[in-house]
Amino acid sequence: MTDSALQTEHEFTLPQGYVDDDGTLHKEGRMRLATAADEIKPLKDPRVQSNSSYLTIVLLSRVVTELGELETVDPDVIESLFVTDLEFLQGLYERINSPDDPEAAVPNEGGIEPTGMDAVGGHQEPAGGEADAVDGEAELGNPTG
Repeated sequence: MTDSALQTEHEFTLPQGYVDDDGTLHKEGRMRLATAADEIKPLKDPRVQSNSSYLTIVLLSRVVTELGELETVDPDVIESLFVTDLEFLQGLYERINSPDDPEAAVPNEGGIEPTGMDAVGGHQEPAGGEADAVDGEAELGNPTG
């Protein structure tokens, strides 16, 4: 057993930053570790049900606890981020919520659907066969022939 404490919040600096309605730039923030509820509750959100890509927005708005001088970080703030900042936060989310030992990760087998960032942006193997690159594009391989 180790004496090191679990780090539940991580500071970050956005590459571009969020510009609020007053023109103030917000770059410094904090993200906490995700809980099971953070990955489950957004699935009930009507915006996520009608557009699965919105899962990233809702999920990040739950775990980003601070951004500059903003009072709250809600889905409106996250969806207004520049793409580079959104990708940065997705990468940070994946890094801090992944096990330190990749061998400890449970593979996605038995029809269990991925949640969180894996559901919308993570790498998944195709269900019907191997992915083949043809002329720079990925195609689903034919498992029967």
